Amino acid sequence: MKKLVYGLFLPLLIAVPFNCKAANPNPVFIRTNQVGFLPEEIKTAVIFSEHPLLNDEFKIKSFNENVVLTKKITDSLYTYDKFQHCYLIDFTELQQTGRYFIEVDGNRSFPFLIGSEIYNHVVDSLALFFRVQRCGPTKPTLHNTCHLSDVARIAGYETDYPIDVTGGWHDAGDYIKFLSTAAYTTYLLIFSYEFDPEKFGFDNDGNGVPDILEEARIGLDWLLRCNFVPDSFITQVQDLRDHEVGWRLPEYDTLRYDRVGHIGIGKNQIGMFAAAMSIGARVWKNRFYDEEFAARCLNAAEHLYSIRKNVPDIDVSPSGFYQDNEFLGKLALGAVELYHTTGKREYFEQAMDYADSAGSDYWWSWGNINSLAHYRIAKSEPRFAEYIRNNLIHFSEIMYNSPFRNGTVFTWGTTKSILGVALQALLYKDLTNSKQFDSLEIFQRDYILGRNPWGLSFIYNIGSEFPKNLHSQVAYFNGGYLPGAVTAGPAPLELLEQFNIERENFKYDYFNTDSIRYYDDRMDYITNEPTIGANATALFVFGYYSDRLK
Repeated sequence: MKKLVYGLFLPLLIAVPFNCKAANPNPVFIRTNQVGFLPEEIKTAVIFSEHPLLNDEFKIKSFNENVVLTKKITDSLYTYDKFQHCYLIDFTELQQTGRYFIEVDGNRSFPFLIGSEIYNHVVDSLALFFRVQRCGPTKPTLHNTCHLSDVARIAGYETDYPIDVTGGWHDAGDYIKFLSTAAYTTYLLIFSYEFDPEKFGFDNDGNGVPDILEEARIGLDWLLRCNFVPDSFITQVQDLRDHEVGWRLPEYDTLRYDRVGHIGIGKNQIGMFAAAMSIGARVWKNRFYDEEFAARCLNAAEHLYSIRKNVPDIDVSPSGFYQDNEFLGKLALGAVELYHTTGKREYFEQAMDYADSAGSDYWWSWGNINSLAHYRIAKSEPRFAEYIRNNLIHFSEIMYNSPFRNGTVFTWGTTKSILGVALQALLYKDLTNSKQFDSLEIFQRDYILGRNPWGLSFIYNIGSEFPKNLHSQVAYFNGGYLPGAVTAGPAPLELLEQFNIERENFKYDYFNTDSIRYYDDRMDYITNEPTIGANATALFVFGYYSDRLK
């Protein structure tokens, strides 16, 4: 199958092997954003070594070896694990469009670009990931049509007819589908388009429909199928048997005729479902003039929202994955989107009540999205921006504990949480025009793209060094190729030790610590698995930096 690649192929410019201390007795490691920088924004890197570099010079050279900037390395109070000498350098004054690298003591960084359109290819690649994740008769990429019998039976529920929940997306590297993460992903794709139709209106396949909305329609259609009876959902398709039958392409899934559906409902799911359906109804009515589909989405949203008081607060995944613990922010988001679609004031009043009760959540994940509700409400009631600001102050305090400037603690899905910090900073800036959190926002983006201890861009085929052994079955059967996949990233050793993962690849072990580890290993589903939720978050963040006007 022909591989669709949106990317820049940059030559490898590094004087020592990437992860081989023996090749150089005094290696110097330079970590910066491997894609690059917009001309006028903050530009930084981290240099660390086992020997001192204070008052040495760093040089930035163009691709033809001309020195364009020389500065001294100044003192730093930071260390990183075994590296007692850790320095932060700043080259913000370099604004000329071009391709560059950093040189220190004969060691070179990976190349990076300065320019206004350098993020367009990143966004295009991120969008392609969703095509790979498509399930059912949805014209997927890198695999054939699959799972056409979803769902043969529903656990604990009798029905005289099969329930059709074909379509949607495989959630991650396996073939399970989840209502909660599909609703989050669908919402964020449409939200991104509404946020900036210029940046997110790209149509790379030339069919007249913005790619991001074409993908969102996959989500909306599947969510509607999951609402198979008026007052309940199919919340998950397939169970843990998916992990027990070995690696295979989805069209050859030995369980393809035995994909159990699980039924459930909670306020958490109602909120996210109502938000996705309401924003979907608005966009499909106003942009595509599809009154019938828009009405179907809105009717489902209003009905489910109307029964919210009659269902449990939280419905959790029967597989043990994606265990939710919050519902107020999701109900707030559902209510405010219903308000924007219908104009009914009672929805807005309810949204404010729920959002005040939810407060700041000091986090980001598929289940911690209060800032989206606060942002939507703050467009009319500015005081709600303070909840987002509380989060950003918290993230800023964490950020300055590390030279790599990650704004969150490490977890399962660290990259998604880091991207969520950037997303919230961008929302706050849009509301207030404040530049207070610009450095927080940019440092999170740069961490994902290489300004981290491992020197990795955590997005497949983006930058010079990226994970090549993702925990993805489709990738495995396509030579590791998985366009735009955002891998989960570093995780705490305390978490990793709870699971028995037999790894084979320890390439980056030199940069692991006693407490935080990352493995580019196809068996590592904690640090090296991509998900639709992380990609949706990344698509918003990197789309913000894109430039589609030319």
